[in-house]
Amino acid sequence: MALQLALENREQGLSPEEWQPALIEAWTQLGQRERVLAIPPDFTRYPSQAGPITCLAHQHFGTALTDIMPALGTHVPMPDWQLDRMFPTVPKDLIRHHDWRNDVETIGEVPAEFVHQATEGIFNQPWPAQLNKMVWHGGHDLILSIGQVVPHEVIGMANYNKNLFVGTGGVSGINESHFIGAAYGMERMMGRTQTPLRLILNEAQRLFCQKLPLVFVLTVVTVGESGEFVINGIYMGDDEECFERAAQLSREVNFTLLDERPQKVVVYLDPEEFHSTWLGNKAIYRTRMAIADGGELIILAPGVKSFGEDAEIDRLIRRYGYRTSAEILALVQEHKELRENLSAAAHLIHGSSENRFTVTYCPGGLTQSEVEGVGYLYGSLSEFSDRYPPHSLAEGYQDLPNGERIFFIKHPALGLWSSRDRFED
Repeated sequence: MALQLALENREQGLSPEEWQPALIEAWTQLGQRERVLAIPPDFTRYPSQAGPITCLAHQHFGTALTDIMPALGTHVPMPDWQLDRMFPTVPKDLIRHHDWRNDVETIGEVPAEFVHQATEGIFNQPWPAQLNKMVWHGGHDLILSIGQVVPHEVIGMANYNKNLFVGTGGVSGINESHFIGAAYGMERMMGRTQTPLRLILNEAQRLFCQKLPLVFVLTVVTVGESGEFVINGIYMGDDEECFERAAQLSREVNFTLLDERPQKVVVYLDPEEFHSTWLGNKAIYRTRMAIADGGELIILAPGVKSFGEDAEIDRLIRRYGYRTSAEILALVQEHKELRENLSAAAHLIHGSSENRFTVTYCPGGLTQSEVEGVGYLYGSLSEFSDRYPPHSLAEGYQDLPNGERIFFIKHPALGLWSSRDRFED
């Protein structure tokens, strides 16, 4: 099948009247199906428009759509209010919650030699390809993997087979995949398609997933003039071509290159979307290549009330804190509990400024001692929100009435920001 649908509008975006009939026609061309599994992202990827796409799939396939499994990865299961918001027309009895610690199967291992070569010698052991047991043994005749392609800190560009091997993966696969990305260096990968982890996941898909009836539905999303989320591109296919096409468009519309490095960046985290630093640190990941040395990042985080999505990872973040890469790598060697939770170690690296700029967190549900205990500066949410009113500020550079110049970002999960001199094609 290869690439079956590629619909784009870089400037204005696609209306539902444009993309919905096109997607239905593409699904119709797949022929009659009897048992369909949809794998959309969870609520942390709400802007992806995977929610409306999943609802459309339910409308089109009807009773043949037997299972919907949000790709939780390490995240907590979606509560009813999130399901109602993201999948309003989908019956809840179709939802299956992924348990990354208990409900997975290792379907094979990417050989150590391949991993060594892909990671340039940084990781030298086989990588376990793991999937949720329902994905592997569910007996479906169509698996729709749905999601958004956007710059990403672990793999360069999000989605495609990451939605499977991480979104429905297990402890070992997720831990090692995140650590590979962190050890290799996120600034070497973000915005790029051919990264060490992507090469490994592509190889796992080639080696082990030929029996699975996989079809990918990928979106590229921006924010419209009225603040709504807009699909600029939608792609469907069963191989890498649909991902490459989506990644090409995402680099054009989701990647902001700046001629100067801002000294002060202010990022707002929507409280419905971000309730932990595990999620909210996209404010750091996606801006770190833009911020000037000695600069300041201020994170307005009204919904953040924890560090990890997972209780054990939350404990590890609180114990070890966000430190430089060198410090965390040394701690991994010293402490077994970090070696057994490499995704936590990776996250601690990702959340560090490497002492290059300061991070002031202004959370709605964490105390000053908690924030300072993991290595950040603490800011009063009310005080900083008054100083930088998130619902009044425009995106990008602006000069405030007090003469202060800031760079404001309202949707950090939708993009990547870098100074031109820090990103080389």
